[in-house]
Amino acid sequence: MNTFKITPTNKKFLKEITHKINNKTKPLGSLGTLEIIAQKLCLIQNTLSPKLNKPAMLVFAGDHGIVNNYPVSSCPQEVTPQMVFNFLEGGAGINVFCKQHGFDLSVIDAGVNYDFENSDALINAKIAKGTKDYSKEPAMTKVQCEQAFKIASEIVSEKYANGSNIISFGEMGIGNTSSASLLMSATTKQSIETCIGKGAGLTDEGLANKISILTKVQNFHGISENALENLQNFGGFEIAMMTGAMLKAAELKMTLIIDGFIATSSLLIAQELNKNVLDYCLFSHVSNEQGHIKMLDFLNATPILHLGLRLGEGTGAAIAYPIIQSAEYFINQMASFESAGVANIVE
Repeated sequence: MNTFKITPTNKKFLKEITHKINNKTKPLGSLGTLEIIAQKLCLIQNTLSPKLNKPAMLVFAGDHGIVNNYPVSSCPQEVTPQMVFNFLEGGAGINVFCKQHGFDLSVIDAGVNYDFENSDALINAKIAKGTKDYSKEPAMTKVQCEQAFKIASEIVSEKYANGSNIISFGEMGIGNTSSASLLMSATTKQSIETCIGKGAGLTDEGLANKISILTKVQNFHGISENALENLQNFGGFEIAMMTGAMLKAAELKMTLIIDGFIATSSLLIAQELNKNVLDYCLFSHVSNEQGHIKMLDFLNATPILHLGLRLGEGTGAAIAYPIIQSAEYFINQMASFESAGVANIVE
């Protein structure tokens, strides 16, 4: 398995960053979360003048074998390739928000149960036509998991080589809230029923059935102390690729914007493999999927937005981006008390 050399940010630099922020022409702390974001950007880039360049959005799509045999989703598996076509035609939510905020959007077939024709708009990284049914066997092999990490690392490296220093990750895959719930339970040690939500729109009866199914799945595999084994048992190819992509982006000292429930399940695995990845993360929003706020609490993470979103695709990250830009702009362009000739109200 690829090991990632992620350097922690230099916390000794924090005093200088705080001094610069506190000496802007404003009351102390009056820009709230923007100040926290600006501080993080400075730490990640190791500079008092951070710059955000060429935001990139990677949307990974993959199918889940469990869906073929159990009703863990309100949608049929055919929706996954249908939504990929929607991405490619520019009609999905993530297309709209990426266009609005200047993201370079890439759509990656990580393991959709469909044969797409060659397209310049689609990165063919298919590991297999969906994972195995994890009610009977591990979702993927160790080799497949390693392959997912390798491919994702290569995609991120290419974005970085093209000048991007801020990146986010979206997903599409019918059944992937089930994988995310299982990974959340395995990592946080919370009971599986507290991690499971309605996903794309299950009824109360459907939710109860989903809890019953996934409880049996967890009992079948057990919970490993090895994060990669949990990923191999319960994950999707899109979730595995997001995990590898996050680790590689942090290794390259990029800023990571973490999206909702599914993306955060990938981060849960990533931080088990290397805690330093968290130094490079901003958390775009808190999802309406019930487990997400518990994930964020486990990570001691503060979300930027509270908009009741639960679409996935990376939409929350794209929507949060202009707020992150505002943090960049104020720390670079807002006058200091000295430069503006204003009495320092902080002192």
